Formats: sequence, C-alpha cells, structure tokens
Amino acid sequence: MIRVENLHRHFGGFRAVDGASLEIAKGSITGLVGPNGAGKTTLFNVVAGALAPTSGRVLMDGEDISGLPPHELFHKGLLRTFQIAHEFSSMSCRENLMMVPGSQSGESLWNAIFGRGRIAEEEAMLLKKADEVLDFLTISHLKDEKAGNLSGGQKKLLELGRTMMVDAKIVFLDEVGAGVNRTLLNTIGDAILRLNQERGYTFCMIEHDMDFIGRLCDPVIVMAEGKVLAEGTVDEIKANEAVIEAYLGTGLKNKEMIGG
Repeated sequence: MIRVENLHRHFGGFRAVDGASLEIAKGSITGLVGPNGAGKTTLFNVVAGALAPTSGRVLMDGEDISGLPPHELFHKGLLRTFQIAHEFSSMSCRENLMMVPGSQSGESLWNAIFGRGRIAEEEAMLLKKADEVLDFLTISHLKDEKAGNLSGGQKKLLELGRTMMVDAKIVFLDEVGAGVNRTLLNTIGDAILRLNQERGYTFCMIEHDMDFIGRLCDPVIVMAEGKVLAEGTVDEIKANEAVIEAYLGTGLKNKEMIGG
C-alpha cells in the first residue's frame, strides 16, 4: 500500500531521514522501531504530509503522494495519530468524533439558513456512528465527558476512534502506547487488532514497547541514523546484532536487554 523510495529529509546539514526505503503491505500491522533520533517521527511527518521530502518519493497504491498536504491525504484514506493526543478539550468525546468527516452540510452558510433539515439528518447519522465507535472502543460511558478530562490512554483511544469516523485505508500511529497504563494499552491493542482483522485497516506504528510490538506487528522495521537498518519478525529483530549495536552500542553479551 505504501512504498517509500530513497527518502531524504534534511534540516540544514542534519539528515533526519537519509535515504530510507521501505514498504508497508496492505492489511499488515507494520512496526517501526529504533533508538531516539533514528528519524522515525520525521519519516511519519513526511509520509503524512506534514513535511515535504528533500528528495525521494512516497507512493500510495502506486500513486505518487510525495509532498501532498495532510488534508488531501486525509481524503485518500491516509491518517495519523500523534505522540501527544490532539483532542478538542472543551468538546465532549462524542462531539470530537462527530466533527471528523469533511464537507458537512452545516459548514455551508446557505445550508445553515435554508438546509436545516438536511443538517439535522446528517448530524443524526454522525451521532449514531460516533456512538458505535465509542462502543467499539469500550469508552461509551465517556461519550458526554469533555475530552480534556480524559486520561492519556483514553485520549489515545479517542484519537483511534477519529480514524473510524471516515473510510481510513492506512493509519500511522506515533507511540500510541506512550504514557498509557498496561490495562488501557491492552484495550488499545485489542482495538487495533479488531480494526485490522474485521475492517481491513492497515497500520504502521512507531513504538518503543517491544512486548506491544511483538503482540501486534509483523513485520518490524528498524531505523537508525535516518536509514532502514533491518526488517523481520520481532524475534529476528531482537536477535539482530546490528540492531542491538544501534540500541546499546554493545555486542551480543547484552542481547537479553533489548526489549526489556
């Protein structure tokens, strides 16, 4: 679904992404791991349109999407979440979901004056869908709670829910497990698996929790110094000497530390 070809993103003389090439297969949950500063989030930002590439290409289903802005990628079904959740804190969880779909009738001044019936019908459909999403994520009891009052893990679930309000094809998850307690992390993992298996979502996720990666992801891609260092199953990655060196700067004697 996604092919990244010899991608570069430079900031002055610093090469945050330095010739990375990788593929994300349709229907997969692909893990993207690597030490801090490896270029993972910058790669996400380029693929998701927040940054333009210095050189190289990003293809989605064979179409060159390099440099397209996020709103155009959104309409193509490419969505992302962030390390720190971006909720509308003064709005309820239900309202946060209802505002996701674009080109709603109520956004037009003409419709707001003369098309109130159409707006009411559309909002009723969005409300029903939002409630279904909240139920799927097991947070329906929070539907009227202001999003700003949620815990960090609940906000991550709400972000995942926003991707369900449109026809997402691929979702990029940036450290969805960061700062989340183990119980909620399991709930998030369950939701990702169900979306993948039941609704055909493709995921690519940056994550540092190797147990979480091992539960969800195949394959796992490792980045270091802006390049792709290795790719394989989580067990293959854990046993890869080059990966261990990138993480620890040491050899096989410390192999047991990776993922710990």
